Amino acid sequence: MDLNYTQDEVAFRDEVRAFLKDKLPKELSDKIAANKMLTKEDYDLWHARLNDQGYLAGAWPKEFGGAEWTAVQKHIFEEECARAHAPRIVPFGVAMLAPVLQAFGSKEQQDYYLPRILSGEDWWCQGYSEPGAGSDLASLKTKAVREGDHYIVNGQKTWTTLGQYANKIFCLVRTSSEGKPQEGISFLLIDMDTPGIEVRPIILIDGVHEVNEVWFTDVKVPVENLVGEENKGWTYAKYLLTHERTGIAGVGFSQEGLQSLKRVARQEMQNGRPLIEDPLFAARLARIEIDLMAMATTNLRVVAAADAGKAPGAESSMLKVKGSIIRQQINDLARRAIGPWAQPFVSEQLSDNLFHPGPDYAAKATNVYLNNRKISIYGGSNEVQRGIITKAILGL
Repeated sequence: MDLNYTQDEVAFRDEVRAFLKDKLPKELSDKIAANKMLTKEDYDLWHARLNDQGYLAGAWPKEFGGAEWTAVQKHIFEEECARAHAPRIVPFGVAMLAPVLQAFGSKEQQDYYLPRILSGEDWWCQGYSEPGAGSDLASLKTKAVREGDHYIVNGQKTWTTLGQYANKIFCLVRTSSEGKPQEGISFLLIDMDTPGIEVRPIILIDGVHEVNEVWFTDVKVPVENLVGEENKGWTYAKYLLTHERTGIAGVGFSQEGLQSLKRVARQEMQNGRPLIEDPLFAARLARIEIDLMAMATTNLRVVAAADAGKAPGAESSMLKVKGSIIRQQINDLARRAIGPWAQPFVSEQLSDNLFHPGPDYAAKATNVYLNNRKISIYGGSNEVQRGIITKAILGL
């Protein structure tokens, strides 16, 4: 999305472009462009290079080691990274836990954990969802019982993204069964190496190991690992989720996905002419592009409010819903554009060493389509987000 950038913003954009040209390894950008899974080493490499440049925590306040980017600077950075096929920053420590610690954590927690997030010494994962508590998160059952100077944690978390790489997990746990379900939840920071924690892989429909189950059996967690007050975790959880849902909008990635779709449509032929010239296809493409432009503008407004010290409200739910719909529409239209070459997923073809018939852009089209069905579920399902919008904005 083109904006009338100021001279300083143009200079910042040029700085980001120069950094990406100089520091983004070609083999890494090629992986992203081909929709291949990244290794932990890939993530760590990019994390370190961003931190060295001061770009990792651009949105953090300067007092915590950030650069205090404006909303437009954040937009520029994400747009340029998407255009260059740079890896997305793993959000759990940098974009999810860190804002909670900065707003509600103790001075000791801020001083200890925030530098370790920046250095990459700690890799965080998120312990929210449970088998019976996904979108209805307040019904979670993982318990934490205080015994002296420790909590004893028992229960199960699921859909824990990249938990196989993490050495830390932030968890919502039930510390009281009195009153409303939301009133008995606390926010704990837990070391994954603690005895009693087991991580079990979940293999997704596209055949990759991206998410996990995490089981807790009599896990001892020091009381000082409690964030804020006991039984006030629901407040912190909502604050974190508003930041997560804003990020889920993925404006930059949708913009690059749209450009990739246009390139495919210019190469694929239908009735003797490029598919992009087909009136029906062109109309569907235009509708997605219009929606994406509108969402990009809304995203800037929400991030600007966050820059002013306000936690994103129901607007982040709007971004989450619309962002997931747009990304899924792009994936779906890409798969349709590729046609027979985007053959259904077969596990034997997951290996990068095996031949895939058809053009290169067809190899992972169905895998991406299947994997991104999850976008409308994680971070709070779209149905739940529509309920939040109805209540908070429409007053119904």
